[in-house]
Amino acid sequence: MLDFLDPLLLARIQFAANISFHILFPTITIGLAWVLLFFKWRYHRTADMKWMDAYALWVKVFALSFSLGVVSGIIMSFQFGTNWPGFMNTFGNIAGPLLAYEVLTAFFIEAIFVGIMLFGFKRVSNRVHTLSTLMVALATTLSAFWILVLSSWMHTPAGFEMRDGVAHATDWWAIIFNPSFPYRFSHMMVASFLTVAFLIAGLSAWRWLRGDRSAAVLATLRTGVFMGALLIPLQIFIGDLHGLNTVKYQPAKIAAIEAIWETERGVPLVLFGLPDEEARTTHFAIEIPKLASLILTHELDGELKGLNEFEGQHPPVAVVFWSFRVMVGIGVAMLVVGFWAAWRLRRQGSEPTVLLARVLLLMTFSGWVAVLAGWYTTEIGRQPWMVQGLQLVADAAGPVPGPQIALTLMGYLLLYAVLLTAYVAVLFRLAKKAGAAELPPPTADADPRPAPQAPPLAMLEPKGV
Repeated sequence: MLDFLDPLLLARIQFAANISFHILFPTITIGLAWVLLFFKWRYHRTADMKWMDAYALWVKVFALSFSLGVVSGIIMSFQFGTNWPGFMNTFGNIAGPLLAYEVLTAFFIEAIFVGIMLFGFKRVSNRVHTLSTLMVALATTLSAFWILVLSSWMHTPAGFEMRDGVAHATDWWAIIFNPSFPYRFSHMMVASFLTVAFLIAGLSAWRWLRGDRSAAVLATLRTGVFMGALLIPLQIFIGDLHGLNTVKYQPAKIAAIEAIWETERGVPLVLFGLPDEEARTTHFAIEIPKLASLILTHELDGELKGLNEFEGQHPPVAVVFWSFRVMVGIGVAMLVVGFWAAWRLRRQGSEPTVLLARVLLLMTFSGWVAVLAGWYTTEIGRQPWMVQGLQLVADAAGPVPGPQIALTLMGYLLLYAVLLTAYVAVLFRLAKKAGAAELPPPTADADPRPAPQAPPLAMLEPKGV
């Protein structure tokens, strides 16, 4: 029976709650910054104001998401010192510089240019404003780059040596471009764009269902649909490559994901079942013969290691098993809905059907669900290791008493529930009021076409909010 005042358990739950809340917002800002740049580019090419109307709404969403992401990220950095001092004491020589690089090369740039992007419409030229949007997009990507370098390194450590129990860097190129980094980074980037694609399509569908048939609504709806339809096959391909990499470097994680108990060849793919760690079996398993081996080794009789080879050193099976299937299930739904929506829109022009709009609305936050499920699969799948093969999670935990962690955990959960509810409510409020936004005349610029300008207050404080 679990001790719910166990400091280690509570510290893990607390960090999981914090990172689960935090990751929602960078997942939006990373992809949305590039979509905003696309809206401006489309306006420059066409001089059609619908693209600036789209920009005026979605830059507010970016600002809201950016602010919540920054605040929640600061909380996590404190927890490294309070709840996980063993990790920083042992691996601070590697984790510290990587986090510092993220601040110096990404966050500062992002913080500077996001101010121009939000408040510079009437203060800088159109070209400078567009450059600021580009710099914000680059900075969000660079921020994700450094964070995922550290996360990947914890899964596949490289480029270091241990001296007196402390890790020291020997090759920063090997640390940065560790074996799993290319797959994690590309997987997360595409996941962010997919999250944004279905968020844009869903909110646009909601506006359309409410009777807003403006050109901006239809343009953003089509943008989200076609972006999702194009990217989901790419995500499936990257996921396959990521799986091959994980088989090589983290076979225990793969064994938990697929509920493989014994090492064998020609392993069946378990679609559904009830993994039982105590009995070391999967009850009521629905299997497809040899498919797991084919997917994970690209051979029908490929060998996969079973969990019994990692006794005491494998992740909790049921959680990883089901979180992976939730991620894949959402991915399949994205594939079906994305292809169907793209086909219907191409067939019928710009107008969706009521059924299609309702389905897109249901998929509005599907990206969040998929990202969280994928993140749980990845991070819980690393258990019981803090750094794969080098430090156990239990050895990294700090001396904070269980009751104290429980008290702060309840506070975090309550605060996050309120903030998340408010965030979603504001998103729909902004979408509802978007039609009332007005754009002022552009500032002078060398471009002969009308320059996209909008008042900062109209963007951050729309009427009725």
